[in-house]
Amino acid sequence: MTDSVEARLAELGLTLPVAAAPVAAYVPVVEAGGLAHVSGQLPFIDGKLVTGRLGEDVSTEEGYAAARACGLMLLAQLKAALGSLDRVERIVKLGAFINSTGDYTDQPKVANGVSELMVAVFGDAGKHARSAVGVPVLPLGAAVEVDAIVAIKA
Repeated sequence: MTDSVEARLAELGLTLPVAAAPVAAYVPVVEAGGLAHVSGQLPFIDGKLVTGRLGEDVSTEEGYAAARACGLMLLAQLKAALGSLDRVERIVKLGAFINSTGDYTDQPKVANGVSELMVAVFGDAGKHARSAVGVPVLPLGAAVEVDAIVAIKA
């Protein structure tokens, strides 16, 4: 039987990607004290990593889509670790890291890609605290990386 979050994803026309394997010495999700800590996830669109720098060769709109893709991968990692997205009680905090030039200041607009996705999927439980930080480089040249802290039901 499909869980209610899965049904909501279907209503939104969204399909979760296959949860990506770690590319270094870490695990994708750690469950502790009623929280799931999700490692930083990179943006894959149509199976291809979105690379580049905001303010240089990636537009704000492309960055928004990349952040949204990171959000889909966060959900895929949560589903793989928890067994069901219905175990998500609330999205507590998102950390968005945007590969950007020193004069680029629209990091919050880029991070809205993942923030708006969480609200669309979880409603009020998707509203969260957030950081949106510009960085000079990300792993594999990714344009965006997002990590999460999520309250979970037992």
